[in-house]
Amino acid sequence: MRKVLIANRGEIAVRVARACRDAGIASVAVYADPDRDALHVRAADEAFALGGDTPAASYLDMAKVLQAAGDSGADAIHPGYGFLSENAEFAQAVLDAGLTWIGPPPQAIRDLGDKVAARHIAQRAGAPLVAGTPDPVSGSAEVVAFAETNGLPIAIKAAFGGGGRGLKVARTLEEIPELYDSAVREAVAAFGRGECFVERYLDKPRHVETQCLADTHGNVVVVSTRDCSLQRRHQKLVEEAPAPFLSQAQNAELYAASKAILKEAGYVGAGTVEFLVGADGTISFLEVNTRLQVEHPVTEEVTGIDLVREMFRIADGEELGYGDPAVRGHSFEFRINGEDPGRGFLPAPGTVTTFAPPTGPGVRLDAGVETGSVIGPAWDSLLAKLIVTGATRQQALQRAARALAEFQVEGMATAIPFHRAVVTDPAFTTDPFTIHTRWIETEFTNTIEPFGTPAEATDTESTRERIVVEVGGQRLEVVLPSFLALARTAPAPAGPVRSRPRGGGTRTAAASGDTLASPMQGTVVKVAVEEGQQVEEGELIVVLEAMKMEQPLTAHRSGTVSGLPATGATVSTGAAICDIKD
Repeated sequence: MRKVLIANRGEIAVRVARACRDAGIASVAVYADPDRDALHVRAADEAFALGGDTPAASYLDMAKVLQAAGDSGADAIHPGYGFLSENAEFAQAVLDAGLTWIGPPPQAIRDLGDKVAARHIAQRAGAPLVAGTPDPVSGSAEVVAFAETNGLPIAIKAAFGGGGRGLKVARTLEEIPELYDSAVREAVAAFGRGECFVERYLDKPRHVETQCLADTHGNVVVVSTRDCSLQRRHQKLVEEAPAPFLSQAQNAELYAASKAILKEAGYVGAGTVEFLVGADGTISFLEVNTRLQVEHPVTEEVTGIDLVREMFRIADGEELGYGDPAVRGHSFEFRINGEDPGRGFLPAPGTVTTFAPPTGPGVRLDAGVETGSVIGPAWDSLLAKLIVTGATRQQALQRAARALAEFQVEGMATAIPFHRAVVTDPAFTTDPFTIHTRWIETEFTNTIEPFGTPAEATDTESTRERIVVEVGGQRLEVVLPSFLALARTAPAPAGPVRSRPRGGGTRTAAASGDTLASPMQGTVVKVAVEEGQQVEEGELIVVLEAMKMEQPLTAHRSGTVSGLPATGATVSTGAAICDIKD
């Protein structure tokens, strides 16, 4: 392995580029148009443009990524997490192109990425499981039938998804059709496939997982356990290693079940086996993530193992050469997301005007942004990860409180105020540990003030121009800041054209109590009512999408709807969605 193309963006692309440099391997970044000046582009030795200003037109375009690998002379591809990292077709295409795929075999990705097939593998491996549908469901009627037979609540889950996207929990029969449709939409948008299956949902469970490594010689090790129970919208916010407050018997079951599942699947590479642990201590298999996890740094901090470099070694065919490593100390990871905890963790894209992270003993930062970075609504909300480690869990929490107090991010809302609150909350810091996956929504006393007015995003595209030059007789288009574009041909458009769909667009929220205003910047992905329709308070009006997550908006009063936006319309925070009048 001489040169690795990193098929990703943000902090994980920076992380892999640094591992490449540590290992003496050349690295290649790829980037979409809005990421032209991003941190990950500069962290790599080379960078190649993918074009496009959305995930689908850039990082999810397999042909473009493979073309960049060919143009750069890369001989290996690391997918990071998200995007194409769990796409078996892409993994196979990489291998077919004669490149090294730094990940599990395509068949293992298919078997474990399909959550239904993964359940079958877990059954054969003897892992504990809750009741679920044997195959993807055909529609919402089948989901209702399952709920009537097995009881509520139920989880509707994207069969080819992960990371909390395409996952909806239904607690009543009436809400199942809308939640099913929403899960399908999210799954298609994030993973390109909308099949869903259903299983019983354990109330108030902990989310516990094992970080595993498997080599081509049949060896599987569990590097550490992790607890990831602090979540909102089924997406993790805080993770820690090792998972605290588990008995020796529970740890033994987690280790044994994880190894059995991965061996049954013929797994190779880094992978995470996820479980739910019920309030009564019952363990139930959840899924396998066939990639590096966002929270992998906490495992690295308590074991001293560089998981990215181990992925390089495994892809090169080397044997692991060790068993389950000893764990020392305790580590927390805090996701610094672009969202507003004072407004229910709504996505909050914007511009980072100040980014001043903490330092000191036990503090690590994995970041994909810096002062001046623009975070658009089309992209994931993760800006950075603060990892804090101590000799004990208590010391790590004390250090975390200090580091979070030092962390300054200005210009846009982030999850930092929540993190500052939770590290001193007795539910999280003491035994008995009463955190569960819905604790934030149901038990956390949220007194966090909403973020003020975000900084205006700077349109860097409008200050750039394309000029044509010749280098060695080859015609090249070069993108330069306007003040450097001294010689000009007829310039191409200075950036992607953002047309506004007819019937939609941004409108200023009216001051009257009749107006339903948007709580966030986003795109209308569904209009649930018709112009002139009579609606009741609490009835679904539209569904917005931002940062890959959907947010339903319901009627704030009863009345007749007017002024609805079109599906596909973009709206800003505070913009009027519609009027509802008597």
